[in-house]
Amino acid sequence: MITLALDTSSGTSVAVLDGTTVLASLDYQENMTHAERIGQALEDVLNQAKIKTHQLDRIVVGLGPGPFTGLRVGIAAAKLFSLGAQVELVGVCSLDSIAFQFYAAGNNANLLVTTDARRQEHFWAKYSGLAQSVPVRLEGPSVNKPAEVTEAGFVRCDFRVSAAALGQIAYHQGDQVNRLITPIYLREPDATPGKAKKVSG
Repeated sequence: MITLALDTSSGTSVAVLDGTTVLASLDYQENMTHAERIGQALEDVLNQAKIKTHQLDRIVVGLGPGPFTGLRVGIAAAKLFSLGAQVELVGVCSLDSIAFQFYAAGNNANLLVTTDARRQEHFWAKYSGLAQSVPVRLEGPSVNKPAEVTEAGFVRCDFRVSAAALGQIAYHQGDQVNRLITPIYLREPDATPGKAKKVSG
């Protein structure tokens, strides 16, 4: 199965996989340039993998949690690409990709995954390991101040959200893959419309 995976919940991450084998991947850590980067990143990763759009079997997108604007860019791009390529679109919790990398590296501790939610808060989830190569989530995803998240009995890791890992998770999920593309927004957007001005006359 040839998969194109992408995530814009934090930085911009894209990858092409054949089954669980990563053919090419690109990761940009800037969290304010999703819209500018995503189109070129998708083109570049397909070229690096020597894969044409008509060869794709699936699109995998990270559903967050993440800031509203950045997350929306990736999901919109995935929907458009899926429609244009006429292939199925599936979604995976972005935080699961960090847990997958941690446990695939041979670790077995209970894991606390956190990413920057801005407003001095963290998006977070807790994991206990892998079941048939799919992360087992104990709690979350949620958003809280760092002091409000209990860390006792859990370790952290330095892995980042990875589109390649999302593609691998979706492959291992088999028939249980999530085809309901609902972004994980855990709070209101940072930017909200201003109040309309009264017009006199």
